[in-house]
Amino acid sequence: MNLRHRDRIEGDLVIEVAFTDVSLSLGDAAEPAVRDEALRLVAEESGATPVLMHQVHGAGVELVEAQGVAPTCDALVTSRSGVALVARAADCVPVLLADPASGWIAAVHSGRPGLAAGVVPSAIAALREHGADPSVAWIGPHVCGACYEVPADLQDEVAAVVPESRSTTSWGTAALDLGAGVRAQLASAGIADVRSVDACTREDTSWPSHRRDGAASTRFAGVIWSHP
Repeated sequence: MNLRHRDRIEGDLVIEVAFTDVSLSLGDAAEPAVRDEALRLVAEESGATPVLMHQVHGAGVELVEAQGVAPTCDALVTSRSGVALVARAADCVPVLLADPASGWIAAVHSGRPGLAAGVVPSAIAALREHGADPSVAWIGPHVCGACYEVPADLQDEVAAVVPESRSTTSWGTAALDLGAGVRAQLASAGIADVRSVDACTREDTSWPSHRRDGAASTRFAGVIWSHP
């Protein structure tokens, strides 16, 4: 199977989430034909049309109203069924959000800059502006706080905004815990149902990791979609 760790919530619409297998090459460096085939397999297994972002490590949020659009942003929101929102990662945190009552969903790419800029709170705010009440979140595999070494001044910069992100590597140097930071932002927004795939991308070789593999790393993705 090309979609792993699947979960679903049933209401007026069924909302499903999954994370793509490492065998699917979704990175920007992938040959277009290879990435197109990966997206075809995602569509085949989900029954929905994937929508990618041109991710830029910011806090921009875009509404998806049509298929085949790939906006420049780091969060997508939609109420359209049959559309699969895709957030790619290889150490950053893929975050998926849902309002089971209304069917509104979001896919978010939260790296270090996005965490500090508040991309997850921005996505939640965008959903609420459309009348949705996101109550469930999924956090995908990401580099853990014991592995994500950063300079001390950069740690201070991010921790000044999200104190819960401050961490220490297993070898005793300054680090950031992106997952802890995202969880704190979700809690601050009142989202208590948070479901996680507890894997460190740097430590677990079944997931892509830019920290571990450098430029050779591919990307996996968190995917969320709804259907009747």
